[in-house]
Amino acid sequence: MTTETSAPRVALATCSVLPHLDPDDAPLVRALDARGVAAQPAVWDDPDVDWGAFDAVVVRSTWDYSARRDEFVAWATRVPRILNAEAVLRWNTDKGYLRELEGAGIPVIPTLWLDPARNLSSRAIHTRLPAQGDFVIKPVVSAGAKDTGRYQAGEAHSRGLAIQHAKNLLVSGREVMVQPYVTSVDTAGETGLVFVDGEFSHAVRKNALLTGPHRPTRGLYQQEEMSPFTATEEQLDVSRRALAAAADAVGGGDVASFLYARVDVVTGNDGGVVVIELELTEPSLFLALAPGSLDRFADAIAARVAA
Repeated sequence: MTTETSAPRVALATCSVLPHLDPDDAPLVRALDARGVAAQPAVWDDPDVDWGAFDAVVVRSTWDYSARRDEFVAWATRVPRILNAEAVLRWNTDKGYLRELEGAGIPVIPTLWLDPARNLSSRAIHTRLPAQGDFVIKPVVSAGAKDTGRYQAGEAHSRGLAIQHAKNLLVSGREVMVQPYVTSVDTAGETGLVFVDGEFSHAVRKNALLTGPHRPTRGLYQQEEMSPFTATEEQLDVSRRALAAAADAVGGGDVASFLYARVDVVTGNDGGVVVIELELTEPSLFLALAPGSLDRFADAIAARVAA
């Protein structure tokens, strides 16, 4: 007599705007099914979802969380087995993590942090903004370049718009980041290096998104123009060091603890590679742009639920 064992169940967490997943993630369902894993999309804030019924929950296109970050982290705390882990999501959903990376010796874009608790006046914001060059203003909790703008320090109208943008974010209770605009983005774009189980999978190139002041974004994020890319040794080295520093920061100590990761880097104004973001929460992995990457990701998920 044989006993049938039911297939492991995996929820691919998404948002209500994308209840059937982002198109890049949708092929995961079939790929996991081919590996004996029953996967299905599930909206993260749907009260009717029984998260305990799944062997694992893989966070994917939960891109509406930035306006409700505390609610999102509280949800992650309640999910029995979430990937990446709740401690990772808590740490990574606030871009203050860049301070920790910088403290660990990872090259990052220099950042000025504006705290809403200080009730800064427009004049006080003005005195803190860069005196020359282009710069970027964005909230500490955000996704997909939403609520982000690029400004010119020496142009009065642009500077005025920057002050108002920062003021609006601060009044709404959001901490603000001010960074010099990295000019190489206009010519070379950003490079996103994707890792699965701590191992490098593939890289993509993203064209510049910020062409001017902040404007309301329709949808969850600004559309990106992506293409396959071959990462340089320096980009790989900086990315691996950033992941190691992140693993130390969240207490894991091992980059293999991250099911997925994307490290976004640019060429700094001094010519060196710098980290612009480290995405451990819900990054697009651009699986369609790299042959074999879908299989690598599906294999990694299947191995975790089988363990």
